[in-house]
Amino acid sequence: MCGIAGIAALREAPVPTLNQVHRMCEAILHRGPDDEGLDLRGGVALGMRRLSIIDLAGGNQPLFNEDHTILCVFNGEIYNFKQLRNRLVSKGHIFRTHSDTEVIVHAYEEYGEAFPRHLNGMFAIALHDTNTKKLLLVRDHVGIKPLYYSLAKNNLIFGSEIKCLLASGLIDRALNMDALGQFMAWEYIPGAMTLLDNVHKLEPASILTVNLESSRITTEEYWDIPQEEPSNLSAADWEDRVDNLLHECVQRQRISDVPLGAFLSGGVDSSLVAAAMPGAQTFSIGFADPSYNELHWAQLVARHLGVDHRDKILHPDILELFNKLLYHMDDPIGDFSIFPTYLVSGLARESVTVVLSGDGGDELFGGYETYIADEKARQYAQIPSIIRRRMIEPIIHAVRPMEAKKGLINKAKRFIEGLEQPDDFSHARWRIFAGEMEQALLFTPEARQQISTSPGDHIRQLFMKAGRRHPLNKSLYVDLKSYLCDNILTKVDRMSMAVSLEARVPYLDVELVELAFSMPASLKVHKGTTKYLLKKVAARHLPEKCVYRPKEGFSIPIKQWLTTTLRPLMEELLDNRKIQEQGIFQAQRVNQLKQEHYQGTANHSHILWSLMMFHAWQRRWLEDNKHE
Repeated sequence: MCGIAGIAALREAPVPTLNQVHRMCEAILHRGPDDEGLDLRGGVALGMRRLSIIDLAGGNQPLFNEDHTILCVFNGEIYNFKQLRNRLVSKGHIFRTHSDTEVIVHAYEEYGEAFPRHLNGMFAIALHDTNTKKLLLVRDHVGIKPLYYSLAKNNLIFGSEIKCLLASGLIDRALNMDALGQFMAWEYIPGAMTLLDNVHKLEPASILTVNLESSRITTEEYWDIPQEEPSNLSAADWEDRVDNLLHECVQRQRISDVPLGAFLSGGVDSSLVAAAMPGAQTFSIGFADPSYNELHWAQLVARHLGVDHRDKILHPDILELFNKLLYHMDDPIGDFSIFPTYLVSGLARESVTVVLSGDGGDELFGGYETYIADEKARQYAQIPSIIRRRMIEPIIHAVRPMEAKKGLINKAKRFIEGLEQPDDFSHARWRIFAGEMEQALLFTPEARQQISTSPGDHIRQLFMKAGRRHPLNKSLYVDLKSYLCDNILTKVDRMSMAVSLEARVPYLDVELVELAFSMPASLKVHKGTTKYLLKKVAARHLPEKCVYRPKEGFSIPIKQWLTTTLRPLMEELLDNRKIQEQGIFQAQRVNQLKQEHYQGTANHSHILWSLMMFHAWQRRWLEDNKHE
């Protein structure tokens, strides 16, 4: 696990220096505190910071082929590297290390630009072929590892984090207003955009190729989730296949030369991972508020499995933590769970260097309540409109939200809010917080004119790209391609790497992804039960009361903290005068959202938090350059 960086000179640009790339690597020291590697040749400067996991002595990067004409730097792990190495050795390739990185250069020699199709793992790769004068940037199948790039001053600048690119000194900072509209809608920025106008994400399963002679740049997708195919397998057969393959994926992701453990929330996904790791160390945290504390479930699962479990109830200084995490929010997300993810990563890092996580299970096997809400919406539409519009909805809107995390009232209010969004968003209606109607109130007219992309464009495009699948599998496709990679995986990568901890995700092994999407949709959500088949698998290994319990989610009591601990910070960041001077948001609407939240008449925590994150990001990364 590493952080990578680089600069490629295009056209008549000056040759980059090793010192430039060294500065870029210093900005991501947390990703790789163990070693640094630099290389400059053919107008391409490559750099990396290493967190030593496999082949501690011999895995330093860049790594080369036999005659040193092909080299790469790489962030991630290749889980099938031993099998791939054996295959390449049989074809005459000579290896000098036992590192998984070295298979990349030899696989490229053997398979050319098709080589990513042979890799099973999580990866962001920069590969320099000095023979053909090409530079390749490659990102893994589902976007577990990040890779950013920018074209500036006739250079291609790239790296594992945006702060790394900024440290090159080549990028002018300007706000991408289109991306801000997306951020306020979804709490993350989908697709290739970032909040910086000239910085882009390389999307999952993509390979960007630079011809260093002509400066021509092309990007193509090397993999997509296969379409469903008819199957004669019974439900019991599917259950066996999922159980066996998940166990196999966990085993191959346990490869490590350093201590390894697992996150354990007590939910189905993380518990099944832990069940495949007998005797492992597991980690979880909780908060004093009982509705945000699942430690008793994690403890129950841990006792049942006999793992070495460590947990802690935390009372964090949230203001201090907020300021600390801003450094890791150069590509911001509004997901509240950045805090518990960072805290549990810190707890795990006290004992291990690698953890396995349960992320991805919901997107593969139908775990979100939004899928149920979409079904309920069709039933709700059967009620006469006059009753819905004049009786049910006014009553639900008028009821005050409850302080608890969920509950019937809060669910009912969120359900009605989702129905106000376009119905072609399908299940994603219940993910959006500032849609077209709210943005018309929230943004100034001048700012609105700079937003050309509708909040739902990427959702509609992904539904089209999903093709002829069952409606539920279409929804899962959309979530895996957007919510998972641009929010969940970004959060896990940022917060784990902030403490130099490698997080692996067995559910997102490419074989398991392909298997899950070939399953009948009826085995995922069935008669109002989410993760129907996966829960049957879990019941083989875990107590039934742990399997068949309401889904809680990994979060914090942010809506209460905004009225107490975080109120001074919110008032500072969302000061009326500053909002008016900035000219992006309507100060009157922002103040209305704050007052309604303070009074408890509405829960605006998601929009308010996104506003806070944006203004803190803007101050830290757009306006205040003295930190760089």
